[in-house]
Amino acid sequence: MLNMQRLNLKGSVALAALALMAACSKEEAPPPPPTPTVGVVTVAQEAVTLTTELPGRIAAVETSEVRPQVSGVIRRRLFTEGAMVRSGQVLYEIEDAPYRAALGTAQGQLGAAQSQINATRLQAQRYGQLVALNAVSKQEADNATASAQQARANVAAQRAAVEAARVNLNFTRIKAPISGRIGRSIFTAGALVQTGQTDALATIQRTDTVYVDVTQSAAQLLDLKAAMASGGVTRGDGTARVQLILPNGQTYPIEGRLQFAEVTVDPATGAVTLRASFPNPNGLLLPGMYVRAKLVEGIRSQAIMAPQEGITRDPRGKATAMVVTAQNKVEQRNVVTDRVIGDKWIVTSGLKPGDKLIVEGLLNLRPGTTVKPAAPQQVGKAGGKDAAGNAAAGGAASTQAGK
Repeated sequence: MLNMQRLNLKGSVALAALALMAACSKEEAPPPPPTPTVGVVTVAQEAVTLTTELPGRIAAVETSEVRPQVSGVIRRRLFTEGAMVRSGQVLYEIEDAPYRAALGTAQGQLGAAQSQINATRLQAQRYGQLVALNAVSKQEADNATASAQQARANVAAQRAAVEAARVNLNFTRIKAPISGRIGRSIFTAGALVQTGQTDALATIQRTDTVYVDVTQSAAQLLDLKAAMASGGVTRGDGTARVQLILPNGQTYPIEGRLQFAEVTVDPATGAVTLRASFPNPNGLLLPGMYVRAKLVEGIRSQAIMAPQEGITRDPRGKATAMVVTAQNKVEQRNVVTDRVIGDKWIVTSGLKPGDKLIVEGLLNLRPGTTVKPAAPQQVGKAGGKDAAGNAAAGGAASTQAGK
């Protein structure tokens, strides 16, 4: 009896297992994953303006350090620090009493030398007449002529001494050598200054026009010249335009012009110095200010532009791109990029006009995958639906597994 019960129990378990297996076999297999939708843009050639952003410093177009040309004590300062001064304006006065005395002495010596001219000239004339009569010797006549010439030379020397004393007297009024804005005064009234001293009294800078000196890699300069020689890049109007980005990030409203490039390369940095000039009517650009110069180098007439979203880097740092073939298959390309213009890369190799570049939906995408290309703005909507669908399917699968 016990054995019969065990047999009946085993049979019931087997029948239940067979029923469960039959129920599971009747369930449908999960549907295949949907074809992923990717956003693509069609690559085309277009004309772009090539720009290079370089660091630079502002320099005044003219700079003059005011220094004394005679020694003495400063009596007065005749300018306002930070003001505009004009060329020839008196800036300082040095105590001039010693130089007035020196001028008076020189003038007195000139008068004494001039008084000797007539006496020596008349004596030379008389001796010339007497030597003809053999009344005086030839030597005495020659001495008289030499004395007259020496008197004339002495007058010339004394006139030069007077002029030198007058120049030194004028130097006691220190004048501005150029027009511009003057800085702070290093010396005050009562200070002793000397000729040839190291420290300048003040500095004047003309800043109505300023220079911006920037440095560019010699390799970049050679690449640009090679591109221009091959015809791939044109200069445009023949002059390179320059824009300034100020330290606060704003763009200076007035455009500048490139003046010249240095004829030598700095051996320490391998860079070439470029100089541009900018009008500065409002005095916004100050000498010594650090800026970034955006140099407009030229125009590339047939450039392939690729959105930055479509260019990625492999583990080795090489640029790659995913494109959609005519069969809607994903193909990976190795590309060579030149520079960024706005939000796009200039691609010099790896892409051609007409290629469909994938810019959205690149996550977990593999070469050879069949995709559905769409406009980039539609990928977000399609992706959202797919994601919701996948989530729903996953939820259903979890429920079935739980069952």
